[in-house]
Amino acid sequence: MASHAGSRLLADLAVATGLDRAFGDAVGGRRQRRSAHDPGKVLVDLAVLLADGGETISDLSVLRDQPDLFGPVASTATAWRVLEDIDNDGLDRLRTARAVARERAWLARADLGRDVPVMRAGGRSWFGLVIDLDATLVAAHSEKEGCKANFKAGFGYHPLLAFLDNTNEALAGILRPGNAGSNTATDHIQVTTLALAQIPDHERYGQPILIRADGAGASKDWLGHLHLLRVDQGLDLDFSVGFTMTEHIQDVILALPDYAWTPAVQIDGSLREGADVAELTGMLPGLTEAGWPPGMRVVVRRERPHPGAQLTFSDIHGYRFQTFATNTTVGQLAQLEARHRAHARVEDRIRTGKDTGYGRFPSRHFAINAVWLELALTAADLIAWAQTMLLDGDLAHAEPKKLRYQLLHAAARITRGQRRIWIRIDETWPWATHLAAAFTRLNLLPAPT
Repeated sequence: MASHAGSRLLADLAVATGLDRAFGDAVGGRRQRRSAHDPGKVLVDLAVLLADGGETISDLSVLRDQPDLFGPVASTATAWRVLEDIDNDGLDRLRTARAVARERAWLARADLGRDVPVMRAGGRSWFGLVIDLDATLVAAHSEKEGCKANFKAGFGYHPLLAFLDNTNEALAGILRPGNAGSNTATDHIQVTTLALAQIPDHERYGQPILIRADGAGASKDWLGHLHLLRVDQGLDLDFSVGFTMTEHIQDVILALPDYAWTPAVQIDGSLREGADVAELTGMLPGLTEAGWPPGMRVVVRRERPHPGAQLTFSDIHGYRFQTFATNTTVGQLAQLEARHRAHARVEDRIRTGKDTGYGRFPSRHFAINAVWLELALTAADLIAWAQTMLLDGDLAHAEPKKLRYQLLHAAARITRGQRRIWIRIDETWPWATHLAAAFTRLNLLPAPT
């Protein structure tokens, strides 16, 4: 008998996309052989472990104690040595390896007749890719290199992350000290560069790309960088970011006539009760002269706060105001605002990601924890690839916790016959057919060359 049989699906998916070979080429070629375990396989096993719900390197024993299911798995000490041998250049090579595997995964998804899901907001579909940037605080309960006190009186790290809203893939992330600024333009530029590098070339230049962020992204340097990507590199790139609410902006909002407001809509396109939107661009002359990118528009939403909400200085006349900036020129204001509000989905990606690796960092050393973050992003990718390529129905949209309970942690019986090893899943398990179908689809993919 074996448990966690569904997690073997993720391990096989890593092989099908060539992730193990790519990792091995990234870190194995420059490392003196010190064990019988290929470093790329060790890193993939750690990513599978994190996707499976493991929290520490010692949790590799869950895989190691089931050799018939997962094959030979490195010891905890060997895994530590592999992580210790990866320097900053090795980390860059890991990111390149992830991009190589992602391109193969996207091609494999197309071979299975499945397209990249389209983002929906405001009652309509938005063609193209949507990348969400956001930072999060990760608490540390011991002295670790790079851990600092943060603005919420906590202590730990403050990573900045980028997710693809279409598929929930974790494109990029950088580990930062806890006192790193929320609106540091250089960090946003670095993560944007890393995220765009993860998208295959034929997808990056073949369709529109929208980059969203909250108010931390409202910096002239970062938005200017996004504008240059559109002008100089030919990317069909738009942005939608929160805009800082200042006293001047507040005065402009209060000066808007009643006819300037139009009803806001929900994500599904229905009217959002008690909410309206309006454009402020015409009442904010000199945006370009002040350093903001050309063509930027500023939109505001007003809404009655829900009962019990804590009001702020910008909540006047019983309304709560939220502003955002975008360079999108086509589309109704209500739909553009609903599209921006859908950025809140990134909070779910961060919440579930903290249960998939980067909610707890294992080492005292910053470099090892930076590699751990990259493996946690890889774990999120394996889950996203499995859902968009191999699964259907509710399982294709389930959060990792539910997916582990119903699929990844399924028990099975290991048998041998016809010179092969078979995974026998209890046919009474409610999701046995879904798991079997996923393995069948995976076996249709050609082996990577």
